[in-house]
Amino acid sequence: MSDPIPNPPVPEVPPGGSAASNAASNAYGEGSIQILEGLEAVRKRPGMYIGDTSDGTGLHHLVFEVVDNSIDEALAGHCDDIVVTIHSDNSISVIDNGRGIPTGVKMDDKHEPKRSAAEIALTELHAGGKFNQNSYKVSGGLHGVGVSCVNALSKWLRLTVRREGKVHLLEFKQGFTQDRVIELRDGFETSPMRITGDTEKRGTEVHFLPDDAIFNNIDFHYDVLAKRLRELSFLNNGVKIRLVDERNAKEDNFAFAGGVKGFVEFINQGKKILHPNVFHAIGDKMSEQNTSIGVEVAMQWNDGYNESVLCFTNNIPQRDGGTHLTGLRAAMTRVINRYIEDNKLAEKAKVEIAGDDMREGLACVISVKVPEPKFSSQTKDKLVSSEVRGPVEEVVAAKLGEWLLENPIDAKIVCGKIVDAARAREAARKAREMTRRKGVLDGLGLPGKLADCQEKDASLCEIYIVEGDSAGGSAKQGRDRKFQAILPLRGKILNVEKARYEKLLSSDSIVTLITALGTGIGSDDFNVEKLRYHRIIIMTDADVDGAHIRTLLLTFFYRQMPELVERGHIYIAQPPLYKVKHGKHEQYLKDGHELDAFLLKVALDGAAVLPDGHGAAAHPDGSAQAATAERPTIEGSALDGLARSYLLANAVIERLANWMDGDALRAIGGGLVLDLDTPAAAAHSAAALQAALVDATVSAEVDPRTDKAYLRISRRHHGNVKSSVIGQDFVHGADYATLADAGRAFQGLLGPEATVRRGEGEKMKEQKVADFRAAMAWLMQQAESAVGRQRYKGLGEMNPGQLWETTMDPTVRRLLKVQIEDAIEADKVFMMLMGDEVEPRREFIESNALRAANIDV
Repeated sequence: MSDPIPNPPVPEVPPGGSAASNAASNAYGEGSIQILEGLEAVRKRPGMYIGDTSDGTGLHHLVFEVVDNSIDEALAGHCDDIVVTIHSDNSISVIDNGRGIPTGVKMDDKHEPKRSAAEIALTELHAGGKFNQNSYKVSGGLHGVGVSCVNALSKWLRLTVRREGKVHLLEFKQGFTQDRVIELRDGFETSPMRITGDTEKRGTEVHFLPDDAIFNNIDFHYDVLAKRLRELSFLNNGVKIRLVDERNAKEDNFAFAGGVKGFVEFINQGKKILHPNVFHAIGDKMSEQNTSIGVEVAMQWNDGYNESVLCFTNNIPQRDGGTHLTGLRAAMTRVINRYIEDNKLAEKAKVEIAGDDMREGLACVISVKVPEPKFSSQTKDKLVSSEVRGPVEEVVAAKLGEWLLENPIDAKIVCGKIVDAARAREAARKAREMTRRKGVLDGLGLPGKLADCQEKDASLCEIYIVEGDSAGGSAKQGRDRKFQAILPLRGKILNVEKARYEKLLSSDSIVTLITALGTGIGSDDFNVEKLRYHRIIIMTDADVDGAHIRTLLLTFFYRQMPELVERGHIYIAQPPLYKVKHGKHEQYLKDGHELDAFLLKVALDGAAVLPDGHGAAAHPDGSAQAATAERPTIEGSALDGLARSYLLANAVIERLANWMDGDALRAIGGGLVLDLDTPAAAAHSAAALQAALVDATVSAEVDPRTDKAYLRISRRHHGNVKSSVIGQDFVHGADYATLADAGRAFQGLLGPEATVRRGEGEKMKEQKVADFRAAMAWLMQQAESAVGRQRYKGLGEMNPGQLWETTMDPTVRRLLKVQIEDAIEADKVFMMLMGDEVEPRREFIESNALRAANIDV
């Protein structure tokens, strides 16, 4: 990093010039030009390298950059096992069994001291092995800025390379190498990687914590990572990818075989498939530019009404399709139309088959391998390489024609589905014409129940979809009629997951909703530019019926108006769950977390802990402490800090206790220190933990995959042995640090005669306590009895004024924006919860029952 360049001295004012004008001209001089070297430029302008640092895209891109390196090793044939772990402190580790980043010192390095190849790869932009075709024939790394950007944007990064029988280590902070080793070699200073041990394994491990000074939020979304890793596993046949979330014990093994064919079968899981034989085409064709284009396509139809087509180029997804999708659709239309005509399958139906009919209920994945592909933008959402369409169309047309002839039963089923879709399209067209004659869908007459707003600019308008007339009445009276519209819906709307298009138009509630929004519906008539309100807010009661209505509305928007979801127009209102009263003070609280924070504030008001118990007895008037007390009274900010430390540690224990031994966590919070850096230290820690636990067996073991020591805690419960693990990553993580800090703070804090008191004078209460946990329990109990609370379940329980000040006032309200992070998973969830199949719904409820809290039954 370069030294800061000092501003030049301001010269004297020349004749005829003013001081003000010259000050302005000197504000931009040679001192204004800064040189950003190396990773400093990445930290200064991170958006140029990894995307937005505020909305989560850049954060997750860090993980994908590291994983892509492992995938490149797999494409080169040197790696088949990748493990991605979200640790409890929100750090990420990626471990593969590839060749390992080269560890030797590059003697041609111009830096002093001369560094290892691994250090150069992690600290220099445009450094890597992807520029040499001999190292990687196919690669997703285009610019050589990937893992070095991850290093620059991390608070810390630990690189472990297992290669040539040794374990090599490098550690960085904000991109700068830590604890550098210096050795003299051939008269030159060199800086090799540290060797920490021997191993029979090979591969690379990158463990990093994103810098919260760069990212607004460093909370990783499991679904975002799972979606991409699942895609990579399918698209790279034979690569096993495992995703582990230590924050909630969630884990997925993406060890998918079958390539895109297996991907299609995965998309159709939980759906009723129409034909068991998946259409699968694979081939290589030369393009007009004389380059080889690899094409792989799989298709299978289900009995649903929605299309699910995924497009990939060199493992990169194209959300908006492109020339490969155009070639696919052209081939499908030509071949299937010819088959239907030749076999006279549409004669009785008397309908003409359109391309849209073939896509109803279709699950399809197309993957192409293209040298130097061209995309419409930097986001690579659309492929524009013109040479791709021809090879795709040629491969699909030839293989699909063969498949239809070789599988006549499947072909008849698929074509029957297509003819049915054409019939339904025709029926929907007639229904649409009928409603259009009445002027309903064209907005000629707005619904009578709609209380519209005065503002005409749609970007400033919002509509509240409320449950029932009672809530609608309160909302209409409490709203700001200038920009807020209210649409009450009576009862539950139609479940569109089970309904065809023509049935939608026969539902009064659905037609009312469509008319109010003004967009129309259906692929031919939907126009998002006609949307009358840019914020569509679902506001239902906090009970079972309210949740059901909210789910039905979300299903409608996701299935029939997905563009509204994609553009961020759909919101869910968050009315407060509680109204609390303490003395003369009243306050609305959003949820249980805010309630706990409020109770803590009340509990600590006027509270004190006397470690030796003298103060209260010696001073009944409530004065600070007795002169004979050995330790000072804990009150005010000191008590507040200890209380928050205790609650933070308690929250960590509650969160981790589902998959780690709770008593072991409490022992760490009580001051037990663990060291797992070496097998000997782990054995010593196992003995110490064994002494602290009752009815448990603790053993120190070594993970053969990573050569890291860990502790296994086993308990026998009703004849079954339950085991949990404490690993090295946990001991080095933030959750362990939180528990250890609490242990140091509370160890020896209170004596055997300790008391806690609250209040002053005659209202003072006191209690003898054994430890700080008992003191906190007593204080919280006192707060509970001093606070009155009301839990809201229905919006009708609030008067118009309360509804405005809690849920509708833009300055104070809370809204949840509805976003789809994983379209395939969202499709599965909607199908499972709202579809006809009962068994998948039952399995979902059984597997998630223990995670549910505050169930309203």
